[in-house]
Formats: sequence, structure tokens, C-alpha cells
Amino acid sequence: GTPSLPTHEAPSQAITAVGKALRRAKIDELPQLWNVLRGEMSLVGPRPCLPTQTELVERRRALGVLSALPGITGLAQIRGIDMSDPRLCAETDAEYLRTASIGLDLKILLGTIYRA
Repeated sequence: GTPSLPTHEAPSQAITAVGKALRRAKIDELPQLWNVLRGEMSLVGPRPCLPTQTELVERRRALGVLSALPGITGLAQIRGIDMSDPRLCAETDAEYLRTASIGLDLKILLGTIYRA
């Protein structure tokens, strides 16, 4: 019965205690490693969004972001930008794609792990 909504729109009663603990420990994304191994995702890239987030999908399409593999983490996440600001999220995703490098990916991965 949980609604299919972005995290920032989900009602607080829809998030279980286990879900909160997994998020706090930053291990809620670990199942997506399977998708990385299958070549469907990358470790770093634009975070996938729901198809119902039409404004974000359209902004990403206009900026060419949809051509990239989605990532478990990304530049927007370490900058604290969530999908509630579709314009800024899409622009940050496009910035990542323009400046992507192994060094930037390592910085994003470390920033994700050590972010407070």
C-alpha cells in the first residue's frame, strides 16, 4: 500500500523503522549493485527518477542527461540537491556528464560514503 512517490514527497508514515535505519546507515542502495554488475547502472551518474517526475524527465531530456546510465550516487547527491528541484537537479546532472572523470567519480563516491 506504499505510494509510488519520490522520497521527498512520501508521507512519513510510509517510511518504516527498518527503512529509516537502512537510509541512516547508507546501505539502502546496496541492492542496486546487482544492476551495476548487470551493466544497467553505474556507480556514479544521474540518480534514476520515477516516470511520474515529468518535469525532471523533460529537463534531463533537453540537457541530454537521459543518454547516460543512471548511477547509485551522483554529483547532485553530494551537493545536497534532491529531486524536489527538478531544474537544479537536471543542470547538476548535465554538469557531471560534461566534467566526468575518474577523479570526479572517486570524489563523489567518497563524498557519498563520508557525507554527514
